[in-house]
Amino acid sequence: MVAVPQDRFEALVAQALDEIPDDLAELMENVAVLVADEGDDPDVWGLYDGVPLTDRVAYGAGEMVLPDRIYIYRLPICEGCSSEAEVVEEVRVTVIHEVAHHFGIEDERLDELGWG
Repeated sequence: MVAVPQDRFEALVAQALDEIPDDLAELMENVAVLVADEGDDPDVWGLYDGVPLTDRVAYGAGEMVLPDRIYIYRLPICEGCSSEAEVVEEVRVTVIHEVAHHFGIEDERLDELGWG
């Protein structure tokens, strides 16, 4: 396990988001990325909670819709890593994985692409 303080972990998540190409980042719509210590399942490192862009038919229908949420879970990632460099990489992979869900890419396809 690697102890990474909350503020450092949040900076790693921000860094991973900054690595998303601008043309893709501009397409991200109504989504918030949040850091939490852990979710309901301690084995889950991240979670996308929302309606993927590919499924947004009449999304909100003129009404305000709360943002989708991407959660990145600090403690499970830290517990699963043996160095800070590994934490950096796993945060990057987890952020990309969950952002891909926002774009409608399913786990099976992410596995095929090496982002599972």
